[in-house]
Amino acid sequence: MVDVRFREVVIDCAEPPRLAEWWAGFTGYTIRTHRDDWSTIVSDDGAMTIGFQQVPEGKVVKNRVHLDFWAADEEATALEIESLGAQRLWISEDPDDPFVVLADPEGNEFCIIRGG
Repeated sequence: MVDVRFREVVIDCAEPPRLAEWWAGFTGYTIRTHRDDWSTIVSDDGAMTIGFQQVPEGKVVKNRVHLDFWAADEEATALEIESLGAQRLWISEDPDDPFVVLADPEGNEFCIIRGG
């Protein structure tokens, strides 16, 4: 086993400060770093950090990695996040695996899953 510890998830984007503020708005995370080319948000307990890194190219295809968030009511929570500017991409029709796939304002996918 390699001796490593998880640090953070990084999302490529065009405008890190704007996207960090958007994600902080629905997660409740606090903005830690706020620069034109790099921004981070962190959970209150410090267990999770999300970084936003400026890249020159736009998103073209589906993410190879995405974030999942638990919610007691995935549909109601997805509607709330959509009101903040997310776009609904897909909803599961499997009653044993209820989730909604959303995209942030730059098109990065994430899921709201019933649970928690």
